[in-house]
Amino acid sequence: MELPSSDAAYLQNPSPVYPSVSLRLGEQGRVLVRVLIGTNGQPERTEIKRSSGFDRLDRAAIDYVMKCRYVPGKVNGVVQ
Repeated sequence: MELPSSDAAYLQNPSPVYPSVSLRLGEQGRVLVRVLIGTNGQPERTEIKRSSGFDRLDRAAIDYVMKCRYVPGKVNGVVQ
């Protein structure tokens, strides 16, 4: 079984918003989020693969990717 391509492209999505409390507190970090994208290009499920170390930043990252829309992956040109 061939997995769908993982090069799901970003569409014109809004810019992410950095939580204002995190800015004031100097919280920084990178969040790695795994996103399952449906055949309609909408995210169906997310999972934190690597935390920033700050729950507030992790939640903001998940909120953001759930608002975005994507080009779904394809196998042999067919949306999977």
